[in-house]
Amino acid sequence: MKMVRPVSNKYILAMFLAICLVILSAAPEGFAHRRPYRHHHSKTKGALVGGAVGAVGGALIGGKKGAVIGGAAGAGTGAYVQHRKNQKQRRYYRNHRRLR
Repeated sequence: MKMVRPVSNKYILAMFLAICLVILSAAPEGFAHRRPYRHHHSKTKGALVGGAVGAVGGALIGGKKGAVIGGAAGAGTGAYVQHRKNQKQRRYYRNHRRLR
């Protein structure tokens, strides 16, 4: 004759928690909260890179004075380019977010 073992409350609770875990882990990705991410280009970094490139180019073309002028022009151009990238990205993000 087989004896039936009584089920304790611990096992019932453990099974209930395991089933809940399986159900909750199978939830689709659409339920997850998505935080908007906007990539930001640093204007300072753009100015530094542009200034360095401009200074090297100016030095090759016009010597010391050319390096100073090229560095200033390159820094301004680099900052402007990064500024435009940020504006373009912001516009793109805003328009595509509206479409969702």
